[in-house]
Amino acid sequence: MAHIHHLRVYYEDTDLAGIVYYANYLKFIERGRSEWVRSLGIDQTRLRADQGIVFAVRRVEADYLRPAKFDDELQVVTRIQTVGGARIVLEQEVIRTGERLFAATVTLVCMAEDGHAARLPPEIRARLAPGLH
Repeated sequence: MAHIHHLRVYYEDTDLAGIVYYANYLKFIERGRSEWVRSLGIDQTRLRADQGIVFAVRRVEADYLRPAKFDDELQVVTRIQTVGGARIVLEQEVIRTGERLFAATVTLVCMAEDGHAARLPPEIRARLAPGLH
């Protein structure tokens, strides 16, 4: 199931030509992921405090397809591709009025405080992929 996060392009997101600066797409999809996790009822601050676990981006494969511009209304669409023991692969898109502007495959890892990979806790795995547990 897809999660959709709505946002607007502000002047600060653009270059002198009024086009979204390429690195800001990574910020947009980060916001989309944060809202997706929140929508699942996962409190990342509490997860870190109680279990010493955080999610970190390990890999991003990105395609810049068309430019977004100042004042555009955008949707960040987030979908789960796969969930492993300590890894989550997501597909994310930035869309403007049905037009795909940016696409990324993002690999997240669940990490312990010491920086090593940690298995996803069963309750988190169940929220991420209800049909997989």
